[in-house]
Amino acid sequence: YFEFLLDTSEHKKSFCAIQEERRERALRSVLISCPPKFNEKKFLDYISKHGDITNHFFYQSYGTNAVVEFTSRDSIAALKRSCTIPSVQHEAAVPFKSRLLSLKWNVSQSSSLNTVRCCEHSPIPVSELLQKLSRQESVDEQLRCLTEAYQLSEEDISLRFLVCSLLGDIAAAYFPECIIRPFGSTVNSFGKLGCDLDMFLDLDGVSGQKQSKGSGLSVEYQMKSVTSDRTVTQSILSVIGECVDKFGPGCVGVQKILSARCPLVRFAHQPSGFQCDLTANNRVAIKSSELLFVYGRLDERVRHVVFAVRCWARVHGITSSIPGAWITNFSLTVLVLFFFQRRVPAILPTLDQLRDLAGPSDKCIIEGNDCTIVSDLSKIKLEKNTDTLEKLLQEFFEFYGNFAFNRNSINIR
Repeated sequence: YFEFLLDTSEHKKSFCAIQEERRERALRSVLISCPPKFNEKKFLDYISKHGDITNHFFYQSYGTNAVVEFTSRDSIAALKRSCTIPSVQHEAAVPFKSRLLSLKWNVSQSSSLNTVRCCEHSPIPVSELLQKLSRQESVDEQLRCLTEAYQLSEEDISLRFLVCSLLGDIAAAYFPECIIRPFGSTVNSFGKLGCDLDMFLDLDGVSGQKQSKGSGLSVEYQMKSVTSDRTVTQSILSVIGECVDKFGPGCVGVQKILSARCPLVRFAHQPSGFQCDLTANNRVAIKSSELLFVYGRLDERVRHVVFAVRCWARVHGITSSIPGAWITNFSLTVLVLFFFQRRVPAILPTLDQLRDLAGPSDKCIIEGNDCTIVSDLSKIKLEKNTDTLEKLLQEFFEFYGNFAFNRNSINIR
């Protein structure tokens, strides 16, 4: 079973390869606000005049929206050349030409209009979930059903990468080589429909090249100097936050929380329906996301138990969406990982074991911390553990119900 899991083509892809592939797809995509009713075929025929369409889907957020992915980025340029600036009465349009567009439909064609099928974009109501669970024949099937109902869909993940890409277009006005990358629940395989979109402004590409050896001459950029890296981060986020507020279509409620331990810009992105948090150069967070992704890929039971424990914790008020003295979903996930490492035979390797399997290209030092883990999952040899999901969930609660928290600590290293 484990050999089959790790030999599938999808599971051979590294975390970084998957993220880069999704980012490239987002760069070839546009987000289009649509009327309540329109002719889907005529819409696609019109859009495809500007280039071949690889994929598309519709969803609901403040109306019907479409995400259209082209085969080539040149098609976006062709489509934008056909777009017009909206005419608004008693107001003035800010002429920022983004990839966020609006479809206008001639009312004379109303006879052929209809509603389109939209993807699920928010978690199902608890009552509907309970009905689904009650139709399952075993606890194992219920846990799989729970994960399937709550996990991020492929369309939802694509939309999240597109929002990052749209924000990147704004940031690129000041830092052309920067990339806005998602981290956390969006990419770690444990995200739930409706969760916030955490992203960071990656400025590593702006660093420039080191002086070549053997040359006595070099040219460097002239730059302003400030007192600390934190001050740089605060200044950058302040400017980007201002641009998002003034020029970003659909970005509302922008808050610049720059005095926080990790400075951030928080806002709502209405076209996607996401609550967004933007930080800068938060590379430790993306490495933590990769670690969780690896553990989630190694054994499907990890994700099923994590989703179950998180759901249980939220229903019983142990976790909350309101900041406070609560245990977090991340901490609950670490509890599950530690439990899986302690099974006999072990289901998951330790962090040190993942580091020992890493190759030279996996080496990663962030702020003096060794964050190296293996990226090639085929190097990881797992022991055969056949415990059912029901047994694992039951013994998870027994394990921590008897855990001496006053004397011991949890360490997945």
